[in-house]
Amino acid sequence: MMLTTIDVVPGKQYEVLGLVKGNMVQTKNFGKDIGAGLKSLVGGELKAYSDMMNEARATATKRMVAEAEALGADAIVCVRYTSASVMAGAAEILVFGTAVKFV
Repeated sequence: MMLTTIDVVPGKQYEVLGLVKGNMVQTKNFGKDIGAGLKSLVGGELKAYSDMMNEARATATKRMVAEAEALGADAIVCVRYTSASVMAGAAEILVFGTAVKFV
């Protein structure tokens, strides 16, 4: 499945199948929270959180691709990612785009 942030795939014509999306709400665990709190005293990357968000992004992307495949799509154009805090200790990753079929 081709994923692209642009809205035109050079050399390809396609029909639009519709909006597809995937999301993942991820919570942090108590151990990561304590470690992050200590790390915030000295600064630097919070590796456990970076890893957690990378996993959530990958899961959300897989869910979006599965939705596009169910529509018979060849590609997803205009892919965008966003994140938001949904409650204390939980964040959502949302990915969305337009499923297309090459003609």
